[in-house]
Amino acid sequence: MNNEQVTQPKTQAKRDSKRRGLLAFVGADNLSLIFALVALVFLITMVSGWFGFSGGDKFFSWQNLMNSLAQAIVIVGLLAIGETVVIIAGGLDISVGSIASIGSVVAASVLVGTGTVGALHILPVGNTFVAVAAGIAAGMIAGGINGLIVTTLRVNPTIATLGTLAAFAGFAFLLAPEGKPIGVLTQPDFTWLAQGRFLTEAAIPKMGGANWTGIPVLTVILLIVVVLVHIIMRYTDFGRAIYAIGGNATAARLAGINISQVRVLMYMISGGIAGLAGVLLTARTTSGNPINGTGLELQAITAVFLGGAATAGGKGTIMGTFLAVILVGILNNGMNLLGFNTFIQRVALGLLLIAAVAISQWRQARAESARTRIESK
Repeated sequence: MNNEQVTQPKTQAKRDSKRRGLLAFVGADNLSLIFALVALVFLITMVSGWFGFSGGDKFFSWQNLMNSLAQAIVIVGLLAIGETVVIIAGGLDISVGSIASIGSVVAASVLVGTGTVGALHILPVGNTFVAVAAGIAAGMIAGGINGLIVTTLRVNPTIATLGTLAAFAGFAFLLAPEGKPIGVLTQPDFTWLAQGRFLTEAAIPKMGGANWTGIPVLTVILLIVVVLVHIIMRYTDFGRAIYAIGGNATAARLAGINISQVRVLMYMISGGIAGLAGVLLTARTTSGNPINGTGLELQAITAVFLGGAATAGGKGTIMGTFLAVILVGILNNGMNLLGFNTFIQRVALGLLLIAAVAISQWRQARAESARTRIESK
């Protein structure tokens, strides 16, 4: 056997190892999402033109990709990442939109020293870091309340967070001065969180007739949160405990996991991320508005189930949710480019949620059937 014959199997083994590593990183279940992303982009950019729709040719431009799409997915993406943690554990948090509203109002209130929280003058006025921290802390407190209701009062998570959805929405109005938005336009350091760009001077050629605009700070924040939560869920005991509770709560309890403590903490994580989303909404809209987060929970929950999470818990990944957020963002962005009105977009989003849950249930039934066949042998 010559050297060439020996080298070929080694080279092939290395290639197979790289493929397996890539597949493990992306996730086998996420390949269908990647395929759906490619198909959706093809429909928007190519197929739409065959049916007389205009606007799809603007999709691949820096103006659209960096200024519209990259920023549009951030808020929903953050809410969906926090929601994923709760759903994997077999819970649900319908109140994330209202928590974002609370975070939005609190951050603005602290920043400019007005409203219920700002008027106390406990925290320094005009400090961006303090305002951001206050918004996140408010979200964590709201999330902690959800967790205590679920664990201490034994209320079903869906019912509990449906109630706090309304309660937190009303509380956001109580925090604002007479229920009115709190403007932060005069705080450039704070609004930079939504308007700032990185690498604006990079030598990148035009795309779609538009100049390179830089990477939005908003997008970088989302990516940081995605990576951090991915690490927590995949490589820490806390993350493994969440999967264990979602898979079999009784077995998790017998294994020594403090289920109540984990559930409260996971709701606090979801609430804190929702609070951060509210802070960024304030920076983006230049006002802390009590209605800033209204209705965002539907898109977030849609993305989680579309990303492969099981309705019964125990299954789901941060990477899957992130890909699904991009998919939902491209769908909304594409429909805007093609001229579909808001009502049609809502219909499409509702149908997408139904489809996502149906696919989740089908996957769960298929896995259960396979398990039953194996056990019967």
